[in-house]
Amino acid sequence: MIFRMATAALAAVMLVGCSGEEWPELPPVDVAVFAAEHAEWRANRRDRLVTPPSGPLLWIGLWELEQGATQFGSDPNLPIALPSANAPSLAGTLHRSLQEVRLEPAPGAGMNIQDGDPVTDLIVMENDRSGNTTYVELGSLGMRVHAEPGTDRLWLRVWDTEHAAQDTFALPESFPVDPDWRVRARFEPYDEPITLTVPDVTAGTVQFRVPGELRFRADGREHTLMATAGETARSFFIMMWDSTATTETYQAVRYMRVELPDEDGWTVIDFNRAYNPPCVFSPFSVCSLPPRENRLQLPVTAGEKRPAVPVY
Repeated sequence: MIFRMATAALAAVMLVGCSGEEWPELPPVDVAVFAAEHAEWRANRRDRLVTPPSGPLLWIGLWELEQGATQFGSDPNLPIALPSANAPSLAGTLHRSLQEVRLEPAPGAGMNIQDGDPVTDLIVMENDRSGNTTYVELGSLGMRVHAEPGTDRLWLRVWDTEHAAQDTFALPESFPVDPDWRVRARFEPYDEPITLTVPDVTAGTVQFRVPGELRFRADGREHTLMATAGETARSFFIMMWDSTATTETYQAVRYMRVELPDEDGWTVIDFNRAYNPPCVFSPFSVCSLPPRENRLQLPVTAGEKRPAVPVY
């Protein structure tokens, strides 16, 4: 059933569940203003997807780093082979010891710390979960060590700041923006945050901290979503699946960001801002998949659709 609240009868169903508990209504929105704000959000999202260092459209490689030494350069026989136009035959060696990665540049490799000094001696490469990420430049290439929460795996991620996708990429189509897909949600904290382990697209697993779940009403029923958030997070991160994945949206997962609750425990889920994960746009990604608890029993006809034509 397409979720709409066009009639008073349906609104009443949404506001009062089987328990008889009242659900606070959302203030009405100006549809034109809402659509304009959503269009701006979409434009910003498009820009982020093609902006280094985080834009997945620019990623050209992802290599898992084993313990010990791993050489990289344009030599195709090296464990990490980079495009020859950007790198010397041997650009350097990455030395991993437990969770520390050090970069040893080859003589004359021409690497720099991003917007900084040349890399001429051994340096520590802080990973992108450290809060102090080390970015290295090699020609038009950028590099960083990538980590995921709750795993000891580390990767070298490489992107090209001159990638043609910057000029040619267009976002996939989305469902028509609909204010009715903004729903009030109640945050229900657990007694203690739990650790959620979910699979990822590399056949590994990733762990998230889950302080509680979001309960909302749609299609005449109550639904819940496990809400992940680190201790210092500014919003909830949601991984979800719904039945539109069999036809129109990405088959594996969609993501959302949801504001943290107010002092009374309420927030708003805007399903119009459900978006595709990076693995839709790049094979060089480590995307987490939704837990069983976040497989919704309703079609969410809002948010971003899967690309009509594969991106890669």
